[in-house]
Amino acid sequence: MIANQGQLYGNRKYGNKVNVTNQMWFSYPGYNEILTGAADDKRITSNDKIDNPNTTILEVVNKDKRFAGKVAAFSSWDCFPYIINTKRSGLPVNSGMMKQENSPSDTEKLLNELMFDVANPLGETRLDGFTFRYAEEYLKKNKPRLLYIALNDTDDFAHGGKYDLYLDAAHYIDGMIGRLWQWIQSNPQYKDKTTLIITTDHGRGQHDESAWRHHGIKVPEADQIWMAVIGPDASALGELKNDGQLYQNQVAKTIAELLGVKFELDRSGAPITAATGGK
Repeated sequence: MIANQGQLYGNRKYGNKVNVTNQMWFSYPGYNEILTGAADDKRITSNDKIDNPNTTILEVVNKDKRFAGKVAAFSSWDCFPYIINTKRSGLPVNSGMMKQENSPSDTEKLLNELMFDVANPLGETRLDGFTFRYAEEYLKKNKPRLLYIALNDTDDFAHGGKYDLYLDAAHYIDGMIGRLWQWIQSNPQYKDKTTLIITTDHGRGQHDESAWRHHGIKVPEADQIWMAVIGPDASALGELKNDGQLYQNQVAKTIAELLGVKFELDRSGAPITAATGGK
């Protein structure tokens, strides 16, 4: 679908590159860069559960009266309430092994039970199937204007050395994204008005047979990521097969441009022009 109708960046065989700008090359610094538009190598230096001192694009959008109360986030990793700093932002963030307890639908009630009935090798990190279904149900019920979903199974299975589950996770996550896009395009409120931006918090090593399990500044090439975009403002470029360079820090400004929201951060990357139709 994206190959035919969207944009796919980061195939280095064609000289097309996407990189992080932070110098950590692991999760919290990567998610901070995605959501705030800038690396913070002085303060975001671990995956510890500390409240993010930086303001995310989610918080900025929610403060705009046009979008107030229409922004939400769902994540498998239970660090996201800190990354998004829910104490300050007040944003709804359903994360980790957290039930949906605010007027749950029948579907959410079932998810609340099943989440604790299914064997979970990831501990406090929720399996992505539950995260996606919670987000999907929230989308149908509440009709948000900006929805952030952070999935995690590929990372956990890679760290565990489970290559078969790593590939399975990539496959079924692709299916989830396809299901999400199909629903968007079948709903009049969202059809031909919605952009999906898909990317990752870090890359993985490629320098030897076991490097795919790891990342971090000591792992060569773990700063190399990819990005995909599909939506009414994104021309159908398909897989970019020309020299080009994008960065992780461009995502936040791209979201701001698409929504027409001011995002004043001098250090943030420029919006991706091809994704916003030159807005």
